[in-house]
Amino acid sequence: MISMKDFSLDRERMVRDQIKRRGIKNPAVLAVMQKVPRHLFVAMEYQSEAYADHPLPIGSGQTISQPYIVALMTELLQPDKQDHVLEIGTGSGYQAAVLSYLVAMVHSIDRHADLVKQAGAVISHLGLHNIQLHVGDGSRGLPEHAPYDGILITAAAPTVPKPVLSQLKLGGRLVLPVGERWHQVLERWTKLADDRFEKDLDIPVSFVPLLGEHGWSEFDE
Repeated sequence: MISMKDFSLDRERMVRDQIKRRGIKNPAVLAVMQKVPRHLFVAMEYQSEAYADHPLPIGSGQTISQPYIVALMTELLQPDKQDHVLEIGTGSGYQAAVLSYLVAMVHSIDRHADLVKQAGAVISHLGLHNIQLHVGDGSRGLPEHAPYDGILITAAAPTVPKPVLSQLKLGGRLVLPVGERWHQVLERWTKLADDRFEKDLDIPVSFVPLLGEHGWSEFDE
């Protein structure tokens, strides 16, 4: 069900108090965070909390990240209007929607077909035509549409998935959480040459695990 409530003041407070105050400076990122209706990407029962400073459940054991983390990962990706971007971990579809206003094309993949279907319904309602959704093992990337200017992984990997790194363009950026199953650090990898990458470290985070061939096994603890 689509809520008719006006959440514009909630978005303004979210950007002012949670995002700008923590140091996000990119004006395009700030503008899109104030524009995208985050409440549409969660169930009706959680819409009153959609702009609060914490993640929310979206089904299938997954969550929508807190607004600040979405803004931070988007800023770290350094999106450009001409970019061709891959998101691994569609989830609610909110991150893909944010990216769609900042880049030329977003491919987003998730292993949960039900979440992809839900995300697709909201994305279609918003008329975001530069997003293509896929169902599959995101730990392998999406080679059929590679290479990418940017790749964003919204689930935690034990190590950087090599197939995903290989799908970056020269100068492309990969942003993802890496570490233990429930405690990680955000990393940004930039491709300098065919086999050379620069790695930056950012803040400690906690994401749901990236399951798949190049991520965690469902049986890992």
